[in-house]
Amino acid sequence: MHPRSSLSEWQRASAVALFEDGYGAKAVASRLGVSAGAVRRLRDRWRLRSAGALMNKPGRRSFGFEFKLEVVRRYVGGEATAAELAREHGLSSPKLVENWARAYRREGEDALRPKPKGRPPGVADSPGPGELERLRAENLRLSAENAYLKKLRALREQGRG
Repeated sequence: MHPRSSLSEWQRASAVALFEDGYGAKAVASRLGVSAGAVRRLRDRWRLRSAGALMNKPGRRSFGFEFKLEVVRRYVGGEATAAELAREHGLSSPKLVENWARAYRREGEDALRPKPKGRPPGVADSPGPGELERLRAENLRLSAENAYLKKLRALREQGRG
């Protein structure tokens, strides 16, 4: 079962059997008493891979820049639909092709390049040695200022100030 699916394995198997009997997504959803959106997504996967829609995938696949670019160029050029490309390349959904194409149209080829993950290099969690030295110097100055003010107060109390 898909990790984020709201349908149980039994519900998914039943839905696929009903699809194969000719029922539509709305009818299957009402028969099983489940979300119509979840059934529509399952139906779309079923249309792409038939019974393979029930198979579990081991994890997320990643796609290289050249692969994405070739798929998007074929889609944008009108050579094939998103569903045909998804079926041909074994993609999880035609929506993936549409998302790549949308990003390509908005930002160009660079939108399909892999993005760096994690924290940018050079960002430190704790103050560096320069910061520590600055804090020590400030502490020394404040200690001297405090001692001076204490001495001034003592002189005023003696009547000399």
